[in-house]
Amino acid sequence: MTSDHTSAAPDDAHGRRVPGRDVRRIGPVACILLTALVGCGVVLPWGPAAACRGGESLPPLAADGPPRTLDALWAGYDPRSEPLEAEVLREWEQDGIVCRVVRYRIGTFKNAAARMVGCYCFPKGRTGLPAILHLHGGGQSARPGVAEAGRGYASLSLNWGGNALRVGRPAVAWEGPNTDWGAVDATHPPQRSAVNHFAGSLAPDAFTLDAVESPRNAAWFLVLVAARRGIGFLEAQPEVDAGRIGAHGHSMGGRLATALAAIDGRIRAAVPSCGGAGCVDAALTDLPGCVKARPSALEAACVVDNPYLARLTCPMLWLSPTNDFHAPLDNMAVNWRRLPDDRVRFAITPHMNHRHGDAESITRHLWFDEHLRAAFAMPASPTLAFAVAGDGVPALTVEPDGTTPVRAVDVFYSTDPQVLVRFWRDGGAVREGGRWVARCPVMSVEEPFFAFANVTYELPPEQRGLPREPGEGPTDVFTVSSRPMILDPAALAAAGVRATDRPDRAIDDGSRGWRDWYRLNWDHPPLWTAATRKLRDPKWRGPDGARLVFEVRCETDNTLVVTVETNGWGAVRPGSPAVDHATVRELAGSTEWQTIGVELGDLVATRPEAGGPPADWRGVTQLSIGPSGEVVRDGRKTRVEGRPWKGPREIRNLRWEESTAGGRP
Repeated sequence: MTSDHTSAAPDDAHGRRVPGRDVRRIGPVACILLTALVGCGVVLPWGPAAACRGGESLPPLAADGPPRTLDALWAGYDPRSEPLEAEVLREWEQDGIVCRVVRYRIGTFKNAAARMVGCYCFPKGRTGLPAILHLHGGGQSARPGVAEAGRGYASLSLNWGGNALRVGRPAVAWEGPNTDWGAVDATHPPQRSAVNHFAGSLAPDAFTLDAVESPRNAAWFLVLVAARRGIGFLEAQPEVDAGRIGAHGHSMGGRLATALAAIDGRIRAAVPSCGGAGCVDAALTDLPGCVKARPSALEAACVVDNPYLARLTCPMLWLSPTNDFHAPLDNMAVNWRRLPDDRVRFAITPHMNHRHGDAESITRHLWFDEHLRAAFAMPASPTLAFAVAGDGVPALTVEPDGTTPVRAVDVFYSTDPQVLVRFWRDGGAVREGGRWVARCPVMSVEEPFFAFANVTYELPPEQRGLPREPGEGPTDVFTVSSRPMILDPAALAAAGVRATDRPDRAIDDGSRGWRDWYRLNWDHPPLWTAATRKLRDPKWRGPDGARLVFEVRCETDNTLVVTVETNGWGAVRPGSPAVDHATVRELAGSTEWQTIGVELGDLVATRPEAGGPPADWRGVTQLSIGPSGEVVRDGRKTRVEGRPWKGPREIRNLRWEESTAGGRP
């Protein structure tokens, strides 16, 4: 297949059609003249076509140096101006889906061609399809979008990182050509450059586009160029309706999807997952809780999310958990404030880091169904209102969109300024007519107050059972979140909030199941883990001289690895690493509850060089339990491999008791 796509008029920096600028129609004399002008340092209002700049796909640097604004960064680049030279490297079918490994030309940089490999899938025999461009995360690879195709989309997943692919059915390692960046390097992790140009360096090296410090040396820019060409690939496919293209990605791919939606108007809807939160300058001290940075002036103007966020016009769904390290929730709350409510929705999973619950992850499919297929109507974001009761306790009122049956309403809040290790309390919202009210007592008014609400709706019958991506479980509900709320101590004082809450040695009685925990590998009985940050909250923080006690049941002999993380993400001792301490308990098979007690002295650092047990419980940022895990035995790090857990996975009466002076159950 050859699919060379051209267009009657190029796009501006946002992908909009610009009349009267068809640079491919100028004559040879004009081409020579334009080349001479550029060579003499004349800055043109638009860039000459590749044919007029020595075959290069991007215009040369202006006489006054590298671009210093987003407009200047993208000026003169037309993603439609060069042939794609697209080709099919392999094709197969599965379950009525046509799957192809494809390759197209990204462009010519430093006199060498760069080519992108990806996976293109679509339902066989269909035309006029909406399409989705997928951008994988860091260190990951493209994947055939069979699930998206099964839902009625054409899907193109770009292998921008250049990592190994697995394709076919059954999936096997791809041995054909892979993404080739030519004379530059935008792979991740870097395969040739000694510098990771995703990590903030704009300095030149042998594999950067420019020989001076420049935002065009950021690998983010090169991948966005490739992604804009990928939109052109989708536009050219006979199965695709070019007016209905969306984009999504996870982690680094989420950041890329955000920027792509902002800079290219051909993207009609986007869903960044764990990416695109934006940057908060470390010099700003009035934004508690944010993960702060100090980008250079060039980065702040041309590379970080913020200048892109200011240009977003298409519908955006923010899909991220509360404790994500890559796209901190507080940063998003600050940087997305100006996106209008009618253009943005949120789906926030409590307690997770860099992954989603099933009720949240399905919203990505629903968002595209609404904006690319007109096959769904997402409820409006719930409103979240703050008030103070007569006793000084904050009261949060949630009003959901009632156009879809509501299954549940939950309010989560915290006063922990450290967003990555924050424990989100459940406010226990109670229904009062068409709204829900949660009382949210606090232990201090010296810390900021954070909150959001989740409204869980019933999934329409026609959406149930549709294909999902690997790792996405079945669900009959979906979640829409409110905008996150942040109130500083001054606002709390002005509202009359009082510190009325008190410490409690009873942490979790088990009556609420795992609501205050997050769970991993739950479908794998020997590998499951349950973790909570509840011990981080001062209400349930361990007193000096206490031991941690709880009860579990396991019907056959097994092990239980108890792991305590201290100083997670440097939250307690900034600049110092997090340290895990673990201990192992042998369980005798029984249907009865077994009591587990953990003293500080029982805990051994999983990195022997980290020293002895924790000095106290105050630095704990997470507790996790499971039948398997990493421990240190005889001075060496080893892994305990538990056996399949038999019987219900339950915990009860998690609490603090007085130390037994070295004894333990």
